[in-house]
Amino acid sequence: MRSEKEKMLAGELYDPADAELVAERNRARTLCHQLNALVAPDDSRKRALLASLFGYACDASVGTPFHCDYGYNIRLASNVYFNVGCVLLDVMPIAIGRNALLGPGVHIYAASHPMSAVERQSGKESGSAVTIGDDVWIGGNAVVCPGVTVGAGCVIGAGSVVTRAIPAGVFAAGNPCRVIRSIT
Repeated sequence: MRSEKEKMLAGELYDPADAELVAERNRARTLCHQLNALVAPDDSRKRALLASLFGYACDASVGTPFHCDYGYNIRLASNVYFNVGCVLLDVMPIAIGRNALLGPGVHIYAASHPMSAVERQSGKESGSAVTIGDDVWIGGNAVVCPGVTVGAGCVIGAGSVVTRAIPAGVFAAGNPCRVIRSIT
């Protein structure tokens, strides 16, 4: 029988109250708390905390506060910038390409809940991977929903709610987010 973590990572309904998953979320919350408590933005402990949180060394610039569910499902290419107040619900992989800029308060959700009220009452949830391409700029307070891919070179307008894939090389904005124009 598969563990709840295995179900989560496969994108199936799983029980988030499972002891292993609770322990892993608590570990990530502790690391995020330590990261957010650093006073100086250039504190030498920041790189080590990020490496512990993500499970690998990275050159990301992460403004605080920063929050995530697990950390180990976040894959960052080089030169990624998170402004203050970003939240990543990484029950499934969240991949962010090189030179990506995330404005203040950007939320990326790989976590989801059943549409059926009866199924939601079970307490189970699921997720879908999110991919952000290279050279993407996501404006402040935008929300990227589960299963979405944002193509390389895109600009997502501030406050947008991205509910479906956005092709490469466009400016998209709104709620729901839609392509406004090509970027030339």
